[in-house]
Amino acid sequence: MAQTDLAGLTKAAKQAGERPVHLWNPPFCGDIDMRITGDGSWHYMKSPIGRIELVKLFASILRRDPDRYVLVTPVERVGIQVDDVPFVAVELRVEGEGDGRTLSFRTNVDDWTTAGPEHPMRFEIGASEGLKPYVHVRAGLWARVNRALFYDLADLGEIRDVDGRAMFGLSSGGRFFAMAPADEIGALS
Repeated sequence: MAQTDLAGLTKAAKQAGERPVHLWNPPFCGDIDMRITGDGSWHYMKSPIGRIELVKLFASILRRDPDRYVLVTPVERVGIQVDDVPFVAVELRVEGEGDGRTLSFRTNVDDWTTAGPEHPMRFEIGASEGLKPYVHVRAGLWARVNRALFYDLADLGEIRDVDGRAMFGLSSGGRFFAMAPADEIGALS
């Protein structure tokens, strides 16, 4: 367990101003008892962090290192636990149609990202929850699309030929994101 306390980390994050966390390389100070659960809620010492402003502050200094998720300030880097991915997409904005369509997602910490070449989508088969969609938010950090939005995405889906195989998927930002083979999509929902 790192010696870092929540108050000290909060103070350092607030003082950091603009947060180019990808450029900071402070020493690793160990892990702290902070966890982001599968539903996107943040916990410190097994208690939920109820202040959304504090969660947003921590989210702004979150980074994915090769071997762990870390909170980074200019002077320290501490490891945290993330059950799945750090964010959940909770709102969808659809603009345009066909190949000109864009799908923009708002996360549970109010970041917006638009799926496309710079922010791809991926789809994984869950153990019990069927197909799970994800969208890239920033620098190796992903958001899982919540179940309600998944149904909206399925309504927007279409079948296209991908390398000689009929695939069901979505178009956004000029890119087609294949969800699953068209003949298997019914079994995955």
